[in-house]
Amino acid sequence: MTSLLTVTDLSVDFGRRRLPAVRDVDFTLEEGERLGIIGESGSGKTVTALAVMGLLPENAHVAGSITWRGAELLGRPERELARLRGNAMSMVFQEPMTALDPTMRVGRQVAEAYVLHRDDAGDPAREKVLPMLAAVGLDDPERIADAFPHQLSGGQRQRVIMAMALINGPDLVICDEPTTALDVTVQARVLELLDQVLTTEHAACLFISHDLAVVSQVCQQVLVMLDGEVVERGPVASIFTAPQHPYTQGLVATARLDLVRPGDRLPTIDDFYVAAGRAGGLPGVGRVPEGRR
Repeated sequence: MTSLLTVTDLSVDFGRRRLPAVRDVDFTLEEGERLGIIGESGSGKTVTALAVMGLLPENAHVAGSITWRGAELLGRPERELARLRGNAMSMVFQEPMTALDPTMRVGRQVAEAYVLHRDDAGDPAREKVLPMLAAVGLDDPERIADAFPHQLSGGQRQRVIMAMALINGPDLVICDEPTTALDVTVQARVLELLDQVLTTEHAACLFISHDLAVVSQVCQQVLVMLDGEVVERGPVASIFTAPQHPYTQGLVATARLDLVRPGDRLPTIDDFYVAAGRAGGLPGVGRVPEGRR
C-alpha cells in the first residue's frame, strides 16, 4: 500500500555558499496518522515542512525525494504544486496576522481558499464559509466573516487560519507552531478543535512544535531534530518516557520542571551533551563536534 507522504534523504541548502539547513531527513505519513517534529529554533523543522509544501525561497537547493501517494513532488511545475496546496495538503502557520490579508474581510479570504480549487464554486460565502467557521469553534460566524483580521483576537484569527486550511477537506494538514502565540486557555481549545476536525476528516497531520506537552497531546509518532538532522524517532510515549539520544534527554528534562526541587540548578540541553562524552557541548559558532555538520 502506497503511503500518503514519503520523504527520503531530504536535504536543503541555501544560497551560493550552500549553507546546510536540513540533511538526510526521512519519514513517512499514512492516512490519518499524526507525526510531530520537535527541536529547538533553527533545527530544521519549518524548512522541512516548507519543502513538503513546495514553498521554499528561490535560493534553496533541495535534494532527495518527496512523494505524494507515490508521485514525486520535487521538480514538479509550480502550477501542479499549486493544485495540491490548500486542497489535498494545507498548512496552518504560526502567526495568523502575517498569513491573513489585513485589507480583506475574513469571510472573503476563507471563501477564496475554497473557490481557488473549484471550477464551479460560485459564491460559497454562506454555503461553505459560515459552517466552516462554526466548525472551528467561532461563535457568531456571520459577524466573524464580515470582520477584518485586526478586529479579531489572536485565538479567533488562528481559528480562521484553521478554517482556511480545512475548508477543502485536505488529506494532510501541516501545523507549524499553531498555538505558540496563544494563551494557555485558548491554546487548549484550539488544540481540542484541531483534534476533532482531524478525527472527523480522517486527515493526516504533520505537527511542528517545541512544546513537548502539546506534541504528546496531538501526535502518535515524533521526530526529534537537531542541526537539520533527525537524531531520534519513535512513538510519543516511548520518546518522552525513555529517550535514548542525549539531546532528546535534555529536551525532556527541561520540560519536567515539576521534578526540580527548590534551589536546584535547572538542567540545560548542553549538560546532556557533556554527560554523553561530548566535551564541547552543543554545536556552536566555530565549535562543531566531530561527525556533525
